[in-house]
Amino acid sequence: MSNTPAHRIRRGVLQVTIWRNIGQIGTWYSVIPSRGYKAGDDAWKETDSLNADDLLPMAKLLELADTWIMHQQAADAKARKQAGPTAA
Repeated sequence: MSNTPAHRIRRGVLQVTIWRNIGQIGTWYSVIPSRGYKAGDDAWKETDSLNADDLLPMAKLLELADTWIMHQQAADAKARKQAGPTAA
């Protein structure tokens, strides 16, 4: 498994990170929503806690993530089909 996300979608301080997971049952995707903020020492940090004003923009990011995953799963299925019957 890679330590690099498969894809990231950002809007301002909001972000969804999409991870590709590969196991015995095949490939699946997981999504981690996050919000960036500056800590007291001016260092950027991330949290999964959202403000009320973040909800609709995050919902839109999650919809974009869902669409990206849907297209990626179709590409994954096409690649498996082209690889032949021995591919998992």
